[in-house]
Amino acid sequence: MKATCLKVTTTLCVELFCKFPNVEIMSILSIILEELKELMGIACPMAAMNCVVYARAMVSVLCLGRLGGLELAGGALSIGFTNITGYSVLFGLATGMDPVCSQAFGSKNWEVIGHTLQRTILILLTACIPISLLWINLQEILLQLGQDSEITKVATIYCLYSLPDLLTNSLLQPLRVYLRSQGITTPMMCCSALAVLLHIPLNIILVFVFKLGVPGVAIAAVCTNLNMVFLLLGYLWFSGVYKRTWVRWSMACFQEWWPLLSLAVPSCLAICLEWWWYELMTFLAGLLPNPQVAVATAAILIQTTSLLYTFPVALSSSVSTRVGNELGANRPAQARIATFVALGCALVIAFLNLVWSTAFRNKWGHLFTEDKRVLALTAAAMPLMGLCELGNCPQTTGCGVLRGSARPAIAARINLGSFYFVGMTVAIVLAFWFKIGFGGLWYGLLAAQIACACSTLFVVLRTDWGSEAERAKQLTGPNDNDIKLCKGSSNKVVPILNDDRGDECLLPKQFSGLDCKVELC
Repeated sequence: MKATCLKVTTTLCVELFCKFPNVEIMSILSIILEELKELMGIACPMAAMNCVVYARAMVSVLCLGRLGGLELAGGALSIGFTNITGYSVLFGLATGMDPVCSQAFGSKNWEVIGHTLQRTILILLTACIPISLLWINLQEILLQLGQDSEITKVATIYCLYSLPDLLTNSLLQPLRVYLRSQGITTPMMCCSALAVLLHIPLNIILVFVFKLGVPGVAIAAVCTNLNMVFLLLGYLWFSGVYKRTWVRWSMACFQEWWPLLSLAVPSCLAICLEWWWYELMTFLAGLLPNPQVAVATAAILIQTTSLLYTFPVALSSSVSTRVGNELGANRPAQARIATFVALGCALVIAFLNLVWSTAFRNKWGHLFTEDKRVLALTAAAMPLMGLCELGNCPQTTGCGVLRGSARPAIAARINLGSFYFVGMTVAIVLAFWFKIGFGGLWYGLLAAQIACACSTLFVVLRTDWGSEAERAKQLTGPNDNDIKLCKGSSNKVVPILNDDRGDECLLPKQFSGLDCKVELC
């Protein structure tokens, strides 16, 4: 695994030295640094926004804990259910916009971006119908699954008061992708931070002043997301950013759904399959000999991985945008450079996460509990969690590359095979057959992450970028403001080949005007 990641970090420099021997070293370094600047310009505000959203969730959990153990248990159960059945689905479907909007932005097909935003909002609103039916029937579902009736009652109340959040997220998630695909991330981060700052007094007033209890926590979360939507819409209106891409609502937004769904559904599956695996791991922890300690430790570690995940997922979104922009602009070499620079960053983040997890393994658990058994198990498992990051960061970044190049179905198949055929099998066999216990579950996750990272890197490194640039034209249409989308998703894995159109189209934009002959190493 380490050898594969190190190969990724050196491949870009070797290719540049071999293919462009007449270019000075400083020119090559400037290319890499410029791309790094572009990536970080998108990723850093996104990471900050992810941390802010994480803090909002923590505030809700803290308020539930202040209300009592029953309220915390019921609220936590409801949050898990709504994440699995609702928020993960809406978030995943919205990422189907990623390749279309980013590639359309690169090719300057502005109307495609506007119509894609409208169509995605309508798709998410449609998806809210079956999701809301599930949420309304939560009590019957949980009781059938054997959950405690008192906890189920509290969970049902929280879920019912969260129903309006489905409509809010149907606007919020597409708006985020719409802005990110154009590289507008700092205003998005500021709007989220302001909304979360208001989230704290909202919880205090609704939960403790008006004494609404669990409904107050749910209403505060809904209001915070609604504030984010209003703040983003206010930014769009007063900045005028929307003018270039916005089109009037018309019957066109009810047409051409299938090309978008062919990207949105696999994107949703790729995200949900990984998301659901963590929830299943918590369920498996409850089947171990000491379930109370195992489940509590699993909850701490999953919260920790969520925190560590904030920057990798931001980097994934960043490289998705960069790859899509460059492919849409017919600059395949620049898309390849963005890919390798992002993978190099992912490797650095992975090792930092590993070092942090190992160094703070004996202290981190004290932020959550003082139970000695839970603390001991947390300290033993955190280095394993850090090792998982060695696979998680590169595979998350690789999935962003696949998403930006309109190949989400490949990521979905990789996640299905890695997490459920490899990871789940290893976890069950080690934890229950070989009686390793809680550590066996995390060895299963480690096996899943290694399999996922290796598979994703194999696909990414064999990408024919010239072919992907051609497919980008098919996906968003020619640069003539054509609003019709073509079905441009591809599930093929092809070797890297020379482009028949010649080498000029494959030169990075920074090499334009240089007299350099391209040769194979």
